[in-house]
Amino acid sequence: MIEELKQDARERMAKSLEALSHAFNKIRTGRAHPSILDGLSVSYYGADTPLNQVANVGVVDARTLSVSPWEKNLVPEIEKAILKSDLGLNPVTAGEVIRIPMPPLTEETRKGYIKQAKTEAENARISIRSIRRDVLSDIKELLKEKEITEDDERRAHDEIQKITDTYVDKVEKALADKEKDLLEI
Repeated sequence: MIEELKQDARERMAKSLEALSHAFNKIRTGRAHPSILDGLSVSYYGADTPLNQVANVGVVDARTLSVSPWEKNLVPEIEKAILKSDLGLNPVTAGEVIRIPMPPLTEETRKGYIKQAKTEAENARISIRSIRRDVLSDIKELLKEKEITEDDERRAHDEIQKITDTYVDKVEKALADKEKDLLEI
């Protein structure tokens, strides 16, 4: 029973880490990366459709993305979606290909993005700690119902804490990597 709870905690904490990774992908650095446009939706025959399902997104060079829609009539829709997003990008259309130059990051925007990254990391840490709290309360329930001994409860508590520490360390490492990425000129 305790092993199942520990495994559940690991899986849920891994999902928190994955969510952090997706959040970090949306914070743009000075380099062009297709994941910056993840989560962008385009009106496609009246339905909001993810951009990567109606176009190819590629990297032209270190500072330019290219979007090649599968249908020519989507070019203005994709341009509109990019302009409306809060990414601060200005697409340039050349026929059927949309090029998106990445503006260089100013010191002010870098600090803003680092602050945003720190907020996302803190949210991930809070999520991981709440998972720990849930699992520990489940273990206390098992103790109350006399399904485990006090020694088992203490041992499980220590193991859950080690798992939590491991995932919090992974969050710290991911944040440090993202900060390094943002500060790189």
